[in-house]
Amino acid sequence: MSPRTAGRQPLLWVALSFAAGLSTGLYAWRPPLWWLVAAVVFAAAGFYLSRRKVWSAYVLGLGTIFTIGALTIQAGRASGSSGASVIEFADGREVIVTAHVTSEGMQRSDSPGEASQRIDIETERIAINNQSLPARSGIRLSVFTKEDGDAVAGETVFIQHVFHYGDRLRFPARIYPPRNFRNPDAFDYQGYLSENGIAALASAKSADIELLPGFAGNRAEFWRTRIRRSIIQRIHILWPAGKAELMEAMLLGDESVISRDVLFDFQRSGIYHVLVASGLKVGILALGTFWLLRRLRLNDFAASAIAVLLPVAYAVLTDVGAPVWRATLMLILYLAAKVLYRQKSTLNTVGAAALALLIVNPRALFGASFQLSFLCVLVIAGIGVAIIERIPQPIVRALRYLDSLGYDRALTPRLVQFRLDLRMIAGRLQRFAGKRIPSFTLISAWRITLAASEFVIVSIILQAGFAVLANFHPRELWLGVDSPTGIAKLAQ
Repeated sequence: MSPRTAGRQPLLWVALSFAAGLSTGLYAWRPPLWWLVAAVVFAAAGFYLSRRKVWSAYVLGLGTIFTIGALTIQAGRASGSSGASVIEFADGREVIVTAHVTSEGMQRSDSPGEASQRIDIETERIAINNQSLPARSGIRLSVFTKEDGDAVAGETVFIQHVFHYGDRLRFPARIYPPRNFRNPDAFDYQGYLSENGIAALASAKSADIELLPGFAGNRAEFWRTRIRRSIIQRIHILWPAGKAELMEAMLLGDESVISRDVLFDFQRSGIYHVLVASGLKVGILALGTFWLLRRLRLNDFAASAIAVLLPVAYAVLTDVGAPVWRATLMLILYLAAKVLYRQKSTLNTVGAAALALLIVNPRALFGASFQLSFLCVLVIAGIGVAIIERIPQPIVRALRYLDSLGYDRALTPRLVQFRLDLRMIAGRLQRFAGKRIPSFTLISAWRITLAASEFVIVSIILQAGFAVLANFHPRELWLGVDSPTGIAKLAQ
């Protein structure tokens, strides 16, 4: 790597340095003062050498970012949550939990006479043996109700109260830690919950839960969940049961509302990705909006602004993490470069999106969703696009203005020879098919062939990149995903 090469995608190298610092800080602890002193020394040395040795100053600048990353992850670990951990009470004893809802779920009726709602809560206090202790930890709570007597077939049962974001609750429960199956490469359920801030599991009857006065949380999240809830309710009004759950999953990415049998059918058919809120949907939404607004004669700036606002609103509404936000940030940078007439660099855009997400949430680096999402884009942009730019794209450019001899001067000798051969073939065919049809047919056939080759190249590179990492198959990376469908879901 030279300074000139690195200068084409500086934010990519900054993001990689920051990520390396986060990894080092997590697994190789050093006193925070050491990292701080190292960052100051690297920054001062880089500034001193910036006019003398650009290459050395560039490396020292990356070293500064590296030490800042290590300091960030260790400072975040040092400022952990205060109070007792709920794991201390996960010994089978019944406790009284006071908590507030941090993530709500829609109620479900899995069997006749029964209904349930799964919510995530953050504990405030835990009472046991007449002692009340402060405790702040995440718990995934299953709230259920069951009618007494024989249930009528097909009758819908509702829990007594559907709990929403910010509700404060008090209830008796037995807390237990999440456990993984000991099968090789099984799904790392415990790691998945930990990544989402969940330390323990619990269940309670709806009738035993006391709704306390007050609100806990922030108003922005309250309005987000309220809008999302309203959209879900309207989906269930517009579509009948069964189809409404599919639409909810496809639009909002919540596949938990779909039964296991239906999910299995989607997995076997190879179209499971349609149930995931992915970067592909962000791109379709933004580019479709931008195209429509430009057709309505709206200027570039206004069309780009509206095309950015819609994906941002979608990313906030779905709240599925790295995949959607990565695509949204890359889209923002792409449209900004287009409006400002700047040269667009895919790798630089990937680096900027990764850096922004890591600054907001450094621990996202160690989640499979973040890793696979950015790995997918890096493999395509860094390897696949590079191959396409060197093999099919020059030929595509050579197909332009085939009848123009002046255009030949802008091409390499091999491409000029290729154009001469096409003209010769078209000239022979003009004796039988007229003047325009042979040239149009040859150019169209070559363009279709080259477009197909680009898809093949990207597919091969993507599959090869995942195959290399799949050989290592650490559960921390894949979260126990043991099928191409699961990998594709996380990479979306």
